[in-house]
Order: sequence, then structure tokens, then C-alpha cells
Amino acid sequence: MLKMILDPMGGILLTNDGNAILREIDVAHPAAKNMIELSRTQDEECGDGTTSVIILAGEILAQSLAQLERDIHPVVIISAYNKALKESLEIINKISVPINTSSDEEMLSLIKTSIGTKFVARWSDLMCHLALQAVRTVATEENGLKTVDIKRYARVEKIAGGSIEESRVLDGVLLNKDITHPNMRRRIQRPRIILLDCPLEYKKGESQTNMEFSKESDWARAQEVEEEQVIAQCQRILEFKPDLIITEKGISDTAQHVFERANVSAIRRVRKSDNNRIALAVGATIVNRVEDLRESDVGTECGLFNIEKMGDEYFTFLTACTNPKACTILLRGPSKDILNEIDRNLADALSVARNVYFNPVLAPGGGATEMAISVGLHAKARSVTGVEGWPFRAVADAMEVIPRTLVQNSGGNAIRVLTELRAKHANGEHSWGVDGETGKIVDMKLYGLYESASVKIQILKTAIEAARMLLRVDDVVQATRKEKERQGPAPEEMAE
Repeated sequence: MLKMILDPMGGILLTNDGNAILREIDVAHPAAKNMIELSRTQDEECGDGTTSVIILAGEILAQSLAQLERDIHPVVIISAYNKALKESLEIINKISVPINTSSDEEMLSLIKTSIGTKFVARWSDLMCHLALQAVRTVATEENGLKTVDIKRYARVEKIAGGSIEESRVLDGVLLNKDITHPNMRRRIQRPRIILLDCPLEYKKGESQTNMEFSKESDWARAQEVEEEQVIAQCQRILEFKPDLIITEKGISDTAQHVFERANVSAIRRVRKSDNNRIALAVGATIVNRVEDLRESDVGTECGLFNIEKMGDEYFTFLTACTNPKACTILLRGPSKDILNEIDRNLADALSVARNVYFNPVLAPGGGATEMAISVGLHAKARSVTGVEGWPFRAVADAMEVIPRTLVQNSGGNAIRVLTELRAKHANGEHSWGVDGETGKIVDMKLYGLYESASVKIQILKTAIEAARMLLRVDDVVQATRKEKERQGPAPEEMAE
């Protein structure tokens, strides 16, 4: 189910993403603020598991209360949690399986797990393909070093209108810009593109400049010199026979006139980040001074430049690029709120796809990994001597909260299903988990539900680290503002 959140500015937020909900909630307790921070960290690091990390951290802290009531010292509990974390990570490594990142089928089934519970689950095939295509486009490898910069080079453009099925990954770049002059060409096949980071207008003095004229003709000459300087810049650019000029700064009316006469289209005031993506897509180099322009700086890898009107705005498409290293994901949908939720879901899918490039290992989903850790820790707890055995078992019990929540959400009988699942894992069948639709136990190998192991590892590390940190706190002290003291006591206190 989705939650509708009203923010302080009067806007609405439709989501079931743990991080998006917690980000909007205003809490007063410092421990609760700390827990909300966990969800944000998980979202930035992995994109998935934002709700799981809060549930698990909350359960570990709830289990810690019983240990403290037994008069076990927090330092002893923390030491046991450290050992439990180390053992848990070894269990994950044992039950994980490698993934071939070049296999479409394996990658799509992995990405599907991250958006299976989200709003876009109905269009999961489309969203999975969008995420995979975008990550593969921006993935680069130099000297054995992999980089997948989805934040900088995979931009999501949300345009209200149309249907969600019309969303696609463009093999190029989309800009919310129109040409500067109405007579310029709006559609060019195989354009030669020049990218600039300088204004095509007369350069004014850096500081205040005063000019004195003795004759009226001198003033007219000064105006002509300004025009001549701009025209000279334009002629220098036109020597390279471009079809399209894109600059981050302004283009004067004189320059527009020169380009329009030469049948060259121009776009101005493009964002720096957009210009960088265009450079990667069309194979051009951004030039800071017109004098430095070389033939090698001209972009020739774009197949089609065209401008389309969508809704009330004009959009520039630079598509059909031969080898783009940047892309734009075009999202269509009925309203801004729905598009924002699709964007959040897609960002999670992109993060999961990116992470698996760096750590191509999968762990079984549906609560199977957590139950395997729980059973493994219970077995290991028998060999832990002294009072540390109790907190060690507490972590094992806390791990069962994930499969239990899955069973409860699907309307199953939690006690019966968890007992069956525990028995399977005790026999060494670590791939068995909970089917989120029926609430029954299934073999995840046959069900095809595997999640990124890096997400599971991050959830464990974050949840246990948070519990350890809060256990070290023995008192909460609130600082007061100095201004209140200077103002003297409140009127009620004086009356007393």
C-alpha cells in the first residue's frame, strides 16, 4: 500500500519507500532521528533495503532491552554483537551465488526484486529494462577500473502527459531547450556539433569602464567594433562547417543573425551538467575560447537532432548516437506526483544494477538469507561461553523479524510458516524463503528471487552498528539556549 504524506509546504508525496516516508516525518527524540539517518544512508549506498534496515535495527534494540534487564553490561552485549556480525557476514558469503553481469536474464531478474514491492511493479519489465540499459550505457572501464556514474551521466527527465509505457532510454541526450532563432533548422540528420563554454556576445569590461567620445562618429565606430568582434568569432566557428552550436552562455542577436544566414542552429544557456553529457554522447569536446577550436573538437557521433513540443514546452533531442557514454531516461506519466514516485523507484533499480557491477554476488531473497543467518547464529551460540551467549542468541532471534514480517504482510500464519522455514534451514536448505504473495515457503532457486548480496551486507552492518552505538548511550542531556537565560524567568514562574 502507498502512503500519502502532506509536506509542510502543502505538497503531497505518494510513496511506500521507507526512506522517502521517514525523510518527511518530523521526530523529536534523538534516538529516532538517528534511526531515520540509517534509512538515508542505506538509500544512498544501495538504493534498496531502506525499510529492512529500520525493522532489523528496531528488532535488535528491542532484543537488547531483555539483555539489559538481565544486568548484562552494554560493553558485553556490544562485544557479542561484533562476533554475531562477523559470523553473519561469513554465512552470507557461504550461501551467496555469483552472477554474470553480461547476462540480460540474470540482471533483469535481480533488478525486478528491488521494484517488486513498489508502485511501478505493474510495469516492472519496462522499468527493469530502462535501469539495465541506462547502467550499461554509462558503465566504463579504464585500466581495469570500473566506473558507473549514474548520478552525473544518466539523467532522468520527467514529462507529465502520455502513458507510463511510453517511457524509454534515449541513446543520447534530451534538453528542455529550444533554438534561439525561429528560422533555424529544427531537424538535422548526422549534425556536426560544436560545444562552447563562452558567450557569443561582446565582452564587457570586468570592472567599471568609462569611455569618452569627442565626435558622434566615434560612438558609432565603437558600436561597429563590438559587432565586428562578435561577427569575427562567429566566422571563426563557421570555418568548421557546424550544423549545431550549443553554448553554456548567451548568444547575442548579431551572432544569431550570422548563424541563421549560414543555416546553422544554435542553443544557448545550457546547464554545465547537460553540456558534459552531450560531450560524452556525441563525441565532442567543450571549448572555452573560440580561438582554441580544432577539427577534433567537433562532435560527429550524433545521428539525429530534432526539437519536439511536449505539453507546453519544447524539448531538444540529440539521439541515435553511435557510442554514447551518457544517456537520458525519459519518463512519461499522468501526473507530477506519480512521476516523482516512478523516479524514486527507478533510482532504486539503477542503484541495485550499479552495485552488482562492482560486487557480482547474489543472496537468496524472501527472508531466506535472514533465516539462514538466524539458524547459523543459534548453532554457533552453543559454542559461545559465558554471558555473551545471550546477546548472541538475541541477534539470531532478531533476524527472524524479516521473514515474519513477510508472512504477516501476505496474510499467512506466522508461527506455522516460520517453524517450517526453520526446519528447512536446519537441514541445510538455505535457499528456502517466504513467497510474498501466498505466505507459503518456497525454494528461491525455483522461484527465481535473488537479491544483491551487497544490499544484505549493508543492512546487517548498518543495523548492528546503530544498535551498538545506541547501547553505548547511558543518558540524554538537552542543551539550553543562552538567550532564554538572559531574558530572565518566564512570567508564570515570577507569579509563583
